[in-house]
Amino acid sequence: MAGPGPVLVVGGTGLLGAQVVSELLARGKQVRALVRHGSDAARLETLGATIARGDMMEPASLLRAMDGVDSVVTSAAGYTRHREGDSPLIDTVGNINLVDAASQADIRRFVLTSILTCDQTPDVPHFWHKKLAEDRLEELGVPFVALRPGAFLDQVTRFGGDPFSKGQLTWFGSVSVPLTFVLTRDLAGYLAAAVDANGVDGQRIDIGWDRPVSMEEIAGISARLLGRQVLAIPGTSNTMAKDFKAMMDWFATGRYVADTARQSEVFGPPPTGEDAVARLLSGLGHAV
Repeated sequence: MAGPGPVLVVGGTGLLGAQVVSELLARGKQVRALVRHGSDAARLETLGATIARGDMMEPASLLRAMDGVDSVVTSAAGYTRHREGDSPLIDTVGNINLVDAASQADIRRFVLTSILTCDQTPDVPHFWHKKLAEDRLEELGVPFVALRPGAFLDQVTRFGGDPFSKGQLTWFGSVSVPLTFVLTRDLAGYLAAAVDANGVDGQRIDIGWDRPVSMEEIAGISARLLGRQVLAIPGTSNTMAKDFKAMMDWFATGRYVADTARQSEVFGPPPTGEDAVARLLSGLGHAV
């Protein structure tokens, strides 16, 4: 049963974290957001969250932020470096600090945004670091549930804007190998629901669609929905980071595939690929 205290959201200034805050508030939760000193918290305050200033690299600030908190949801990630102050240390030292603080604060439930197949990929650093965070939660006896989503399809818009308007989906891996995708908004809803889900403590739950799909298949679905040609184009880069390249190499093995049986039991049937692509297109302003 949920406690009376707020849910602490870590990573709330990010794209996923902000949507987690919205989803929790829509469920009637009190939300406290951990925000680094100097970061703009105006959007989160407008949504209705209270702000706790702190940093995952400062353990004392984490304990202060968790004072009176019922649960923690974290979507923090440093390897992407999407925001000023992001660092891969967030994925190692920062995550361990956060788990240790949750243990000391006697948190009812810790909801971790993990990564699909992270326990199989020691050569993909930011995947493996999620596995280590899961292990630390288990080691310290913190009641937790780890959601392991696939690749974020909405991330294709980071490669030069809306690719569907141009009719070309650029993908820096194999465009023909099926893999598991998710949408950010869907994952945010699952993370919020996991705070009070029954019978999930200690579980790692894969998150995906009804089936793995290739980027070529996504292009085909998009073309049918839009009524015009959309192509999947292999991307090239001479400056691809080692971690990113290792991830793409793993995708190419065909083993980045979710088992969504537990997802279905806890959160309901996963979206179909067609439904997810249609919602992504609609969100970008396309008529489908």
